[in-house]
Amino acid sequence: MDNSNFSYLFTLLLLFFISPSLSEQSFRPKALVIPVTKDSSTLQYITQINQRTPLVPLNLVVDLGGQFQWTTCDNNYVSSTYRPVRCRSAQCSLAGANSCINNNTCGLTPDNTVTHTVTSGELVQDVVSIQSTNGFYSGQSVTVSRFLFSCAPTSLLQGLASGVSGMAGLGRTKISLPSQFASAFSFHRKFAICFSASDGVVFFGDGPYVFRGNRGGVPNVDASKLLTFTPLITNPVSTASAFSKGESSTEYFIGVKSIKIDEKVVAINTSLLSIDSNGVGGTKISTINPYTVLESSIYKAVTEAFISAADTRNITRTDSYAPFEVCFDSEDVEGTRLGKSVPTIELVLQNGVSWSIFGANSMVNINDLTMCLGVMDGGENPTTSVVLGGYQIDNHLLQFDLATSRLGFSPLLFAYQTECIYFNITSSP
Repeated sequence: MDNSNFSYLFTLLLLFFISPSLSEQSFRPKALVIPVTKDSSTLQYITQINQRTPLVPLNLVVDLGGQFQWTTCDNNYVSSTYRPVRCRSAQCSLAGANSCINNNTCGLTPDNTVTHTVTSGELVQDVVSIQSTNGFYSGQSVTVSRFLFSCAPTSLLQGLASGVSGMAGLGRTKISLPSQFASAFSFHRKFAICFSASDGVVFFGDGPYVFRGNRGGVPNVDASKLLTFTPLITNPVSTASAFSKGESSTEYFIGVKSIKIDEKVVAINTSLLSIDSNGVGGTKISTINPYTVLESSIYKAVTEAFISAADTRNITRTDSYAPFEVCFDSEDVEGTRLGKSVPTIELVLQNGVSWSIFGANSMVNINDLTMCLGVMDGGENPTTSVVLGGYQIDNHLLQFDLATSRLGFSPLLFAYQTECIYFNITSSP
């Protein structure tokens, strides 16, 4: 069987096993939406999904590259619709599981990607309820009656925000949230994220993705019309904490070719920007790292170039402020709609387009007098050379098209007088 037929069969199986029964609900949403908040203590992004029978709200850490949803089940998990998935079943094959545990139950390895800890877990299914959207506001709730996820022990929660029950994986697998929801409701295999320092959203399905203006008289903005596109790259080697030989990464990589600061190319070893045969190198997008992390030589070159460009603007450097090394006096630096007027960092991508990072996404305000460059030194020989962290993607809409393996990214939404907090997720008007 060739790869195209194999993928088609998997899609049909997934559709069969998780699709809601038409007798249960006749409404077919075109897209779904879930709310996101940033935890001020851990800087992790938290969403809430209703699960079980009767429904219970579960708080989960959003893991952009995570393989699937995992939830603790060893402490008061009560549901009349909970079912373990048997070994050698079609659902077990969909999950890519290759082990049997606990009374012939399909086994998985849930991964806490914050602490890089894995454990054994069961593949199970239960009811999930989620809000629909027309792209302008959230609408009625819909259910997936046989949603697949993994149970995990409570000990795996170590390092996660207080009050969460697990992690919601949005990665490139057949049982991640985007794949399951797209198959259940037969909409486009796309999803989009739009986060901020406080509130945000995840959309499942295609746009529009409409945000209100940030004050009266400012028109609504359909951020799906602002997207610039670049290919998503598959890392041939898994970047999970535990994996089998031959597994590719479920995370989202893009092709950064060079880095500019104030339009000047930074001199770096560009071979580090490519992924080698061992899966080392390249650039990925992460919701787990709160700030961008750079391999040491890239970090040194970028920070030195930034300091030099800041000096030409008469921006005064100050003492470091943990965990940041490069800090400046912010008192006399002009504020703009795009943040502090500091050197612009530009990521030049493989198809000739650029992702510009302005002051709002590069500078972290420490106090009224001090701001620091929000990038971290990742040390020598990290698995991934450039990790774009949460602070740098805040208030950008990012759309992941799984069918065409393409990323769409918007400019900083501040430029259009809106933010990711301005989607109406409460109810229709």
